[in-house]
Amino acid sequence: MQKINAFYKLAGVLTLFLLMGGCASVQMASDAEDQAAKQFQAKSNMARIYVYRNETFGAALKMPVSIDGQMIGETASKTYLVKDVAPGPHIVRSHTEKTPELKIDAQANKVYFVWQEVKMGMWQGNSMLHLMSDSEGRAGVMECKLATGMQ
Repeated sequence: MQKINAFYKLAGVLTLFLLMGGCASVQMASDAEDQAAKQFQAKSNMARIYVYRNETFGAALKMPVSIDGQMIGETASKTYLVKDVAPGPHIVRSHTEKTPELKIDAQANKVYFVWQEVKMGMWQGNSMLHLMSDSEGRAGVMECKLATGMQ
């Protein structure tokens, strides 16, 4: 029994180190694309959604993101994705252990910021999605670099 408990403790510690250490890499956009996206302008008659991860916890994990069931890319530590959408209801999903989702009723010419918070999962990384204020969202995105998405 003690060997089993020791195994689970060791497995937990190793999982924690994997989540905290190492770095996942995703395809990155050019500096020019990153700077253009950081103008925070929605296209005319569209809404713009930013999904960002500005923390280093879980740096070894890539986290896929979809909007309305369409994959838009993967985030890694200190990266963000951006997607222009038509006005109306949209669902942002983070494809992690529990696949959290966030509903946004997007308005034309408005910008939305979604923080993808990394959480510990039982078997793999987990996350939560939070709709952030304009000022918090802009600050969070400014800490990150643009990852290329699956547009």
